[in-house]
Amino acid sequence: MGWAYAWVPITIAAALAQTLRNAAQRHLTADLGALGATLVRFLYGMPFALAWLLIVWLALGRGALPPVNPSFLLWTVVAALSQIAATALLLRCMEERNFALGVAYTKTEIIQVAVFGLVLLGDRVSVIGIASIAVATAGVLLVSVPPDTRSLSALAKGWASRAALLGLGSGAAFGMAAVGYRGAALALQTPSIVLAAAYSLVWAQSFQTILLGGYLVWRQRTIALAVLQAWRVSMLAGGMGALGSACWFTAMAMQPVARVRTLGLIELCFSYLVSQRVFRERLSGAEVAGFVLLAAGVFGIVALR
Repeated sequence: MGWAYAWVPITIAAALAQTLRNAAQRHLTADLGALGATLVRFLYGMPFALAWLLIVWLALGRGALPPVNPSFLLWTVVAALSQIAATALLLRCMEERNFALGVAYTKTEIIQVAVFGLVLLGDRVSVIGIASIAVATAGVLLVSVPPDTRSLSALAKGWASRAALLGLGSGAAFGMAAVGYRGAALALQTPSIVLAAAYSLVWAQSFQTILLGGYLVWRQRTIALAVLQAWRVSMLAGGMGALGSACWFTAMAMQPVARVRTLGLIELCFSYLVSQRVFRERLSGAEVAGFVLLAAGVFGIVALR
């Protein structure tokens, strides 16, 4: 395959790390709330993000880091704020419905991210790519239909539910964050994609930690203290969050965001395994069929040259 397909295993690793992070954060949400559990991924991810930047910098010969410019800062701030909102909405969404389906609602992101990428970055999607995204989205729709009925009216009601609205909002915010991080990496104009991704990650997580951590210290100090006390599970969530973000950033610097995030739908397969093995949740036959459509869409997007 060569380097042309290097983004594929990187994206799969990102999806797996994100699934493990989501599972760890779900355990923390009951005690820390949505904002506290959101802070965990940034605060406890910072040491891992800094370590990754150091490793990349040393591997590239200890040269000068890319100069920061206004475009990079703007993209980073927009992406960081969007990711905070997306993570908090995702955790609230998972409280409304079971683990795998809560994650599935957010996957409308792939349509939104294709639009955002085209409008803001000029990333075009081929006809096959659009078809693959449509098939994957059909899978998301099928998964999200209420389990007691499969009618169009039930579908409409399902998307009008609180869980659906939270998921849609989370997907939009994740889509904006993904496009923002690609924009930030491209704005650095450095020949090393990996260095651009690692550098963007450190800047983003620093901003997120300061902003969200400062807010919790100011308004919800007991939650901020609880975040520090829950360091054991938090280290897992932070480490997996940093690993996932590093992989996402790198893949999105290599390929248009729509392709990366569509392949990232493989996370739903991982979420399904977590639902069964960890949370003892089961999916219906129609929901499994939805996952098959998602897999077909993922195959189509990977097959593109």
